[in-house]
Amino acid sequence: MGFDPDRVSTVTFDSYSTLVDVDAAEAALADRVADPEPVSRLWRSRSLAYTFVANAVDAYQPFYEMNRDALTYALAAHGVDLPDAERDEILAVYHELEVFGDVRDAIERLRDAGYDCYVLSNGDLEMLASMVDHADIGDLIEDAISADEVETFKPAAELYRHGAARTGTSIDEVVHATAGWFDVLGARHAGMQAAWVDRKGTPWEPFGGDPDATVETLHELADLLGA
Repeated sequence: MGFDPDRVSTVTFDSYSTLVDVDAAEAALADRVADPEPVSRLWRSRSLAYTFVANAVDAYQPFYEMNRDALTYALAAHGVDLPDAERDEILAVYHELEVFGDVRDAIERLRDAGYDCYVLSNGDLEMLASMVDHADIGDLIEDAISADEVETFKPAAELYRHGAARTGTSIDEVVHATAGWFDVLGARHAGMQAAWVDRKGTPWEPFGGDPDATVETLHELADLLGA
């Protein structure tokens, strides 16, 4: 069917990897780990895996704690033993991850064109508050909607339906912009359109259907929406 911009009145944005760069967390490991890249990669992949499993076995805890457990595992898997204080310092980087350069200008374009803009994220409320502040988008978005509000992570349909309800928008009038393939599939399954923000030129996952649109930047999404 393809992307239908005429249906869209609200845009929701994922946070991590979409608005801010989780790969920047590697820098926090660099001073403490001889080879930070594989530790950082395992940290991120385990963090996501834990959210998927938590949904399936009813083991929810806030995303910051999921991140803590994933970091503990990634360090242990690579034979790194750090005191709690240093682990906390590494974790704290999630409050000030590098913001992608297109974020503020593209969201401002969408808002000025009449679209209501929200963040819809696995991040807990404290994480999202600091992310919104660090990205300097507090004046552009209507609100940040957290998985913590329903204690359910993406890609469960419950979270997207909750997000649409929080925006006051019919779910089929929402487009969700995200760098996460599983987030695309979750949003589409729940009834949203989904725009995959493929910043790194990665191949699309070969199952579960395609995004409604694929863009390299948020400006491309704004172009599609006529902003």
